Amino acid sequence: MSAGEQANVLGGRALKEALRTPESLVPTLFIPMFFLVVNLGQAGKIFPSSSTSFLHGQSYAAFQLPASLLLAASFGSAALYLVEDIEGGYFDKLRAAPVSRSALVTGRLLAEAVKSVVITAVLVVLALPFGVSIASGALGFLLLLVLTSLWAVVFAGFMQLIALKTRSAAATNSGGLVFFPLLFLTPNFVPRDLLTRPMEIAATFNPVTYVMEALRALILQDFAWATLARGFGVVAVLGVLMVTLNVRLISHYD
Repeated sequence: MSAGEQANVLGGRALKEALRTPESLVPTLFIPMFFLVVNLGQAGKIFPSSSTSFLHGQSYAAFQLPASLLLAASFGSAALYLVEDIEGGYFDKLRAAPVSRSALVTGRLLAEAVKSVVITAVLVVLALPFGVSIASGALGFLLLLVLTSLWAVVFAGFMQLIALKTRSAAATNSGGLVFFPLLFLTPNFVPRDLLTRPMEIAATFNPVTYVMEALRALILQDFAWATLARGFGVVAVLGVLMVTLNVRLISHYD
């Protein structure tokens, strides 16, 4: 069996783990929608669609939706299930078996990507009544799903690094909190050129900014290729880095 086939098998197992606890997916949908509704309620009248140029004729919910999508993509449970495997001894059995080290990493990451595609699609549908539409059409919607799922892979890879290093569910769970300061150090409420200078500098050095701006470009515009290239470039570089570090850590795991 090739490494790709092994990754698919392990990914299927990870998806079954998630399906056995469907209630764990409820916060993944509820909390991002909660932030979307609250932010729209607080600032929707400040930025009316008819007179706010950066909304391109859509409601403020369309501008806020990418933040909710990234938040949902950062709720992955792969690392916590990995800790369960480590504590239960199953991970050691996998390492002793003739299983590729890369498959041990990419199996769970593939499962997170699939889950993110489904959750992103559901969130977009739930956002439609708030005046949101995908300006880039069907192709843009597909790219939206791909970009969000790639971010889910990046974040799940980061969380797996913590799980492999600490082997602790508590430490792994706490590590996920790093996303919140990253999310708020972005042009979350207004475009980057409307931020104060210190905040603009922080947002410029924050990789989440470029993913968020790429998602907004797909929702609000008809393919801003330079913005999309930056967003996909960030997740590509970070994705390769996370997979490489995970494989290296598993190879030296004791």
